[in-house]
Amino acid sequence: MHVIRTLLWVVLTALVVAFVAMNWLFVPVNFWPLENRYLHFEWPVGVVALVFYLLGAIPVWLVAKAARWRLQRRIATLENAARAIAPLPVTATEPAATPETPET
Repeated sequence: MHVIRTLLWVVLTALVVAFVAMNWLFVPVNFWPLENRYLHFEWPVGVVALVFYLLGAIPVWLVAKAARWRLQRRIATLENAARAIAPLPVTATEPAATPETPET
């Protein structure tokens, strides 16, 4: 499974690098309006796309991480409650001595 995951990450990284390399044209980006102008930067299109993709993906990732954490805590609570009400396991004891029958 680790090999497949590593392979997928390598392919994804190669695709991202190819996207940025193919879109290396610098474009103006206006960030914040000032008095009579904007806070202005010149960035490559690929970098701008990746930055704003990450700005959109990080909140979603944080919400998913929080939901997973909450569900894991809930599962742990339910497992502990089930363990508390479960009967104790039967332990093996020495078998009782059986009376020997006389041989006839």
